[in-house]
Amino acid sequence: MKIEQKVVESVNRPGRVGVLATADAEARPNAAYFGSPRLNPDGTLVMGMMNNRSLKNLEQNPFAVFFTVDKAPVDFQTPGWRLYLKVREIQRQGPVLDNIRDGIAKKAGEEAARRIQAGVVFEVTSIRPLVDMG
Repeated sequence: MKIEQKVVESVNRPGRVGVLATADAEARPNAAYFGSPRLNPDGTLVMGMMNNRSLKNLEQNPFAVFFTVDKAPVDFQTPGWRLYLKVREIQRQGPVLDNIRDGIAKKAGEEAARRIQAGVVFEVTSIRPLVDMG
């Protein structure tokens, strides 16, 4: 899936954060706050994860949604996106994880980078605006 430039810029905007929603094999949901995802124009989203509930859920169930907003406070006119995702790869070692750790080390320090245990590559399966009245 090719991603529109306005979506890439919005999701990758410095300081942007979002929420990743996952569910385990029994469909028990989880939502977690993330600041590290990077959206690529080729239709992939890459993010680093600690050994947390989100990662455990993705190992059981590859589907997720990443929700992000362009500004705060949030209301029904706030621009933002919902990216529907499917895990393509979970790397516990290798170049994806190394690149994520390098980026996090530059922004948040070596200690934060060491906490990242996996690099996750998602395929974006669809995109919807944050508020979709259609």
